Amino acid sequence: MSIKLTRKLMILAGTAICSSLVLSAGANAQSNSDNDTIEEIFVTATKRSSTIQDVPFSINAQTQMDMQRAGAENLEDVARNVAGLMIQNLGPGQSQVAIRGVSAGQIVRDQPGVKEQVGVYLDESVISLSLFTPDLDLYDLNRVEVLRGPQGTLFGSGSVGGTIRYITNQPDADAFESSAELNLNTITDGGTGGSIKSMVNVPLSDGTSAVRLVAYATKYGGFIDALRETGGIDEDVNSGSRSGGRIAVKMAPTDSLTITPRIIYQKISMDGFNRQEVFSLFANPHTTTRPAIQLADRQQYLLLREAFEDETIIADMTIEANFDGFDITSVSSYTDRDILVSRDASALTGSVSVDLGYQDAAVTLPSNLRDTTKVEQFTQELRMSSNGDEAVQWVVGGFYSNTDRFYKQFLPTPGYDAFTDAALGTGTAAATSAGVGPVDSPFYSELPYSLKQIAIFGEATIDVNDRLQITAGGRYYDYDEERSVTQVGLFGNGVVNQIDQTSASGFTPRVLASYEVSDTVTLNAQVAKGFRLGGVNDPLNTALCNADDLAIFGGFQNYEDETLWNYEAGIKIKTSNMSINAAVFYADISNLQVTLDAGSCSSRISFNVPDAHSKGVEFEMKTSRNGFDLSVAGALLDSTFDTTVINSQGDVLGGVRDGNRLPSTPEFNIGLTGTYNFQVSNDYDGYVSATFQHRSSIFTQPSDQEAGAGTFSSGLPYGGATGDEITELDLELDAYQTVNLSAGIVMDNLEFIAYVSNVTDENTNLSFDRERGGRARLGFRTNQPRTIGVTVRANF
Repeated sequence: MSIKLTRKLMILAGTAICSSLVLSAGANAQSNSDNDTIEEIFVTATKRSSTIQDVPFSINAQTQMDMQRAGAENLEDVARNVAGLMIQNLGPGQSQVAIRGVSAGQIVRDQPGVKEQVGVYLDESVISLSLFTPDLDLYDLNRVEVLRGPQGTLFGSGSVGGTIRYITNQPDADAFESSAELNLNTITDGGTGGSIKSMVNVPLSDGTSAVRLVAYATKYGGFIDALRETGGIDEDVNSGSRSGGRIAVKMAPTDSLTITPRIIYQKISMDGFNRQEVFSLFANPHTTTRPAIQLADRQQYLLLREAFEDETIIADMTIEANFDGFDITSVSSYTDRDILVSRDASALTGSVSVDLGYQDAAVTLPSNLRDTTKVEQFTQELRMSSNGDEAVQWVVGGFYSNTDRFYKQFLPTPGYDAFTDAALGTGTAAATSAGVGPVDSPFYSELPYSLKQIAIFGEATIDVNDRLQITAGGRYYDYDEERSVTQVGLFGNGVVNQIDQTSASGFTPRVLASYEVSDTVTLNAQVAKGFRLGGVNDPLNTALCNADDLAIFGGFQNYEDETLWNYEAGIKIKTSNMSINAAVFYADISNLQVTLDAGSCSSRISFNVPDAHSKGVEFEMKTSRNGFDLSVAGALLDSTFDTTVINSQGDVLGGVRDGNRLPSTPEFNIGLTGTYNFQVSNDYDGYVSATFQHRSSIFTQPSDQEAGAGTFSSGLPYGGATGDEITELDLELDAYQTVNLSAGIVMDNLEFIAYVSNVTDENTNLSFDRERGGRARLGFRTNQPRTIGVTVRANF
């Protein structure tokens, strides 16, 4: 780490703590005369209800009001006001999450064996799925909790960087209530969108039970235009929709027993992806025998339309029984998820056809890469926790999960077998399919996975005295994973029903301390271990690899468990009209699982980097004074490799060089939301709100920061281009700033809002996308342009 960045970390840490103490004193001095107050937020991050200030580690909770005033419609929007939370936007249902700079640069969707680094929960039910973070609608949520740092003790694998919890509003047997929301919006140089959402809560006749129903439907406007082979343009190809709902019933047969079954359904359908291209085999300025094309901003080139579909069903049941001195909680959950990623792979297939010397007619055959994922998961947690006022509070429990994941990928390319047989010999296509793959599909694979996990966990908090609390706990885990691999076709390597297995067991401890300096100031410290299960790489597409790439990447098979030790210290301040939370942390990472493109092989591989670290300072503040609400969330990070990995040819592998930055991680990000509330009349209140976000530069993959990484040459003589032409790109994705504005009128039960998102119409490169190592296609995933909209909310 540079001296300059070290100084920044020290300055920010000192400033955060000193300003916290000064502001606390100032707020205390005037809290008696100030009528503005900050809501006390209760969370369940420790499996027991407590305030944010009482949780002895770094946590953020965005309430429903916070999200509404900030205009948050998805997790990426929520992240603007959460220090250290980074979202890689790959489209609805496909985003990748990182917390505190713990990132492996995983942004591709075709590595089903890779495990998530951040756990995601809906209330008590785990819903994490690597590569496909659930993009749940935020309507009628009580809050979103972000638990920073490893949470392996209480939340298990996949929480090595932290945990995100969607907490819903529960059925209420005391009163009838309902709400509705309508939205209409339009995107600059794009399409129109909108949504309708509603909730109804109905107490049942016995007065001890209630049912709560939520339903929603959203239409997303598109903003990416696709040039077509016919010469036309399809506008707004990444439009789509999200619809779904949930129904929960809460029953209390006795005063000490509650049973809450629930069903959640959601379907996402997208017509394309937020990819703006700069080079394609079929669309570049170098061709002469076909039209030379210079792609513009927010454009791509398609032979086939693309799609993403995600259908999710979750059924869970929570049972809580209260006894004298302890509670017992049972959480049973079943998840069924069907995902389709349909991509135009014509440039990829065409690039191979050029390499193999096929006719030009074969190069332009439309080729559709279809990735399907079918997931069935059952989980069961049973825990017991204390419920008294004793000096020792505790929680113990067990967890079991059984996950079946069936991943299939094939490449329907009508007419391809005939060109293959003509160029490579009669019968070649049939022989390479091994009697398994379908006709006219030069690639076909099946990867069924079975993952079983059992765990036992426990944690206890001791009141050493009136001010000091010590918490210690741990989790024992045991994992077993088995998969079968079939990969055939001209582009495959001929494997049929190859069985691979991996397993892991271990113990993850954590120790926390909390010291109450005064009624408003608390200090805390934590040492905790997290882990992420290893796995087995998919076989390389050896038929596509050139000799150098086969030599470099062919030896990577297994990758080991990733572990992390987190050390942190923080301060929490809470007065009637202000809260400040700040923390400094150091995460020592062992066997970091890094993902790289395997060059010409059109494959991805994961491997372990022995040592890496992430350290930094995070700071969050909320204040409310004289009608003005302000929230600030910022983080300064230093996330780098501490090891240089050398490949078989003596070169640095994939940018994993001591001192290089971890991928997808900014060195600095900050978000501010300010809201001014005022009275319009005796019947109406009004407010204006502004949100500002800054994110510093990032790299998509480690190799992007190596010298010459942005120099691309396809090596494909096609369309009059020689293949030696150079495309130069800057792969350090620039820092960006976005501003959102809104204004609202609030009546007794109605609220009218007008808003503008991305006011300055920033066109931001969020991540870099390359097909076949950049030989077939180059592009960037981008954000949504300026959006203007209106929203009406009603509560009854």
